[in-house]
Amino acid sequence: MPDNLFNPVSDNLPEELFETLLQHNNVRIERIVSKGHTTPEGEWYDQSTDEWVILLQGSATLRYRNGQSVDLCSGDYLWLPAHLQHRVEHTSENPPTLWLAIHIAACPEPAL
Repeated sequence: MPDNLFNPVSDNLPEELFETLLQHNNVRIERIVSKGHTTPEGEWYDQSTDEWVILLQGSATLRYRNGQSVDLCSGDYLWLPAHLQHRVEHTSENPPTLWLAIHIAACPEPAL
């Protein structure tokens, strides 16, 4: 039975919604729904996986640890290499911000 990335979520969303859509080997695909949510002040994402993310709906602003920021709107996508420290500074509420994120972990080296 198919599902849909645009399925509605509750109007009352106290925290960002993270849903894993697929997990296979070293790849995880997730849907993220934000409604005005941001990264808590003073916190930075520092992920151990590479991430490719596309904004499907709404708008957002990401800030990198080096001070640069990027504004995103529907259709914009980014490559975030592992350990690139970043934070979410803004997400739209109406419409909700809908992200599709693909996380790619390094493959372990084969044993010799």
